Amino acid sequence: MTEIVPVHPPLLECALEAEKYVAASGWDQPLRLFALVDAADFAEAEPDLARRLDDAPAEQGATEAPEPGSAYVTIEQDDLPAHSDVEELLAQLAWPPQVDGVAVAIERIVLPPGAEEGLPEDPAEATKALLEHPGRADIRILAAVSRDGDRVCLVRQRAHDSDDKVASGEEIAPGLLDALAATLED
Repeated sequence: MTEIVPVHPPLLECALEAEKYVAASGWDQPLRLFALVDAADFAEAEPDLARRLDDAPAEQGATEAPEPGSAYVTIEQDDLPAHSDVEELLAQLAWPPQVDGVAVAIERIVLPPGAEEGLPEDPAEATKALLEHPGRADIRILAAVSRDGDRVCLVRQRAHDSDDKVASGEEIAPGLLDALAATLED
């Protein structure tokens, strides 16, 4: 019997691969940032590196080059500028034209409605109370945008930490998506 493999739009496929990559390192991670480059452009600009990244064994020869716009290469960004939160980081970023999209993975705590009522005014005490709240849920959001306007968000819950339990949508974190898109503006 042939396995049915779902076909996803390129940005969603790239986001799913990046999310699995981040998930492989477990929880309690810092923010992770990725540049997205069209795979065909990458293969043309860096043919040796593209061949090394290809899954095909060297003796099989090169596989067909991807069609432009059909896939992205994800390049994790190290040495990020100093920042206190994701908004501050994204406000500092601008990408060259060769970067076709950007993705960020961040972890957050989600609370049920009303959980923030009656929190202590001291930020340290408020944080402690939120971390100890019985209804809290730890999540990881991976948001990705492309220069052509595509956007996607993925959400993984720590309580349901499985690749087949990752939710996706275009507007799960609209503010984060807007901030990512702004980094791509000329």
